[in-house]
Amino acid sequence: MTSRIFKDQIYEQFGRVGSALASERRLEIIDVLAQGPRHVEAIAALTDMSVANTSQHLQALKSARLVEGDRDGTRVVYRLASPAVLGLWLSLRAVAEERLADVGRIAREFAVDGSPLDEQLPREALDDATVVLDVRPTVEFASGHLPGAMSVPLEVLPQRLPELPRDRRIVVYCRGTYCHSADEAVAALRQEGFDAVRLEGGWPEWAAEGRSVATGVGAGTGA
Repeated sequence: MTSRIFKDQIYEQFGRVGSALASERRLEIIDVLAQGPRHVEAIAALTDMSVANTSQHLQALKSARLVEGDRDGTRVVYRLASPAVLGLWLSLRAVAEERLADVGRIAREFAVDGSPLDEQLPREALDDATVVLDVRPTVEFASGHLPGAMSVPLEVLPQRLPELPRDRRIVVYCRGTYCHSADEAVAALRQEGFDAVRLEGGWPEWAAEGRSVATGVGAGTGA
């Protein structure tokens, strides 16, 4: 009887995490927060939800101790509660990739022309001979980025082309495997004659592997 009570109580706690993850909207919020802390209004804008709905989802994630919030003036800024949460999200995604054929089908169906899915540079192959572009918003770059990367948000890439060398390979990354910003940047760069390739994965995958990271804006952003 004592063993049954123990199992009921311990699996209930595990179920709290599973219940919090049982929403595609909450998974998207976790993916957004993997880029860095954000306030509710910014999360709502990035996920195309109302502020009220975003707040409800955040409270569910907070109840399961997956996110934490700190008050910044009149706003609450949310972040992932620990690196383990990022690992959990990436592990869940990996299982879905392995077991659900629709994941690959959808990725292929919505692939960006000019940036083939099978032409990506493995993270371990990145070296000092390449120019690394981070095409995420500047606020996300400041929260964390690959060492030596240039911050060139996708929307300003056309204006920043003269700054980029044509005699070196350009490696582009963004918010992760299922973010199209890097693909769009690679396609645009190739159209302009640059030797450009997407980095396999993106910022969350890099950070989750415990690789060296940098923070702040830095001189390479042009900001």
